[in-house]
Amino acid sequence: MSTPVGPEAAQAHAPARPIVCFGEVLIDFFAQPVPTADSPRTFVQHAGGAPANVAVAVARLGAPAQFVGALGADMFGDFLLASLHAAGVRTDHAVRTDAARTALAFVALDAEGERSFSFYRPPAADLLFRAEDFDAACFAGAGAFHVCSNSLTGEPSASATLQGMRLARDAGVLVSMDLNLRPMLWPAGVDPRPLLWQALAQADVIKLARNELEYLAGDADERTVIARLLQGAARWVVVTDGPASIRWHAREGEGELRSPRVKAIDTTAAGDAFVGGLLFHLVQAGVDAARLPAFVRDRDAIEHALRFAASVGALAVTRHGAFAAMPALGEVKQLLKEQYEDVA
Repeated sequence: MSTPVGPEAAQAHAPARPIVCFGEVLIDFFAQPVPTADSPRTFVQHAGGAPANVAVAVARLGAPAQFVGALGADMFGDFLLASLHAAGVRTDHAVRTDAARTALAFVALDAEGERSFSFYRPPAADLLFRAEDFDAACFAGAGAFHVCSNSLTGEPSASATLQGMRLARDAGVLVSMDLNLRPMLWPAGVDPRPLLWQALAQADVIKLARNELEYLAGDADERTVIARLLQGAARWVVVTDGPASIRWHAREGEGELRSPRVKAIDTTAAGDAFVGGLLFHLVQAGVDAARLPAFVRDRDAIEHALRFAASVGALAVTRHGAFAAMPALGEVKQLLKEQYEDVA
């Protein structure tokens, strides 16, 4: 049995490589509790957007993070840029545009902290990032390149997403994709699946929620979807299901891991926090595209990484917001000790 390589061990040997996150950054307006039936409904502005959330999660854990995308040249774009910088995320390779305004999402939470969205997008500034806007310097020395599917919902960002994945692969960078599917963002009458599969075929690590796996499967068996994913570039597919167990699949095997038990008050950024924790752990442990095949043959290493990622995600649901919900490394270590002491 091998000893899993943890972030601390890797840090002792080499400086961390930056994790580059590409795609949308937007404003989440969170609905506030209404004190009386006749009180007006109010909303509080928060910075958000799935890939931006992942970048903030990485930065809060203490690793270098880059956000790449297009921000509106408006007051909301100014707020988002300031919020990314305040969280420690670099934006050297992001662009600003006045051709469209910053996207908005209105968010409501139920009694269990589950969220529902109402999007004001498109048009949106983040969809205007072009393939030629990529700077090759953002891939040089990167530890991982991460995308989600919302940047595939319109052009030119859809073509840019695929191009960014290709550029990352050509540079030997680990490519990660969290499907993070929002069907209401796709044009009416358009089946997202063909474009989703183009992107999924280029990812080394894929994270799906259980309902997204079911969506990809349609009338087919879910194992058929997993097999198709692993026929592409993917060496590791991770499937989350809220507080239920995490499932993982690789060409060499599969497994399951229980999630930490916490009281959720806001699940808005749970998946993004999980992905941020997972990429942080992989890059800090020296797992790049070339080393990923060896990593997925080591069940202990896989479970070590998933426990870390699950703890980051679990902490995020115990607080409100997206950027603001991301935990620090010390908090994650404490929850790991509390929740997984039997395997520490």
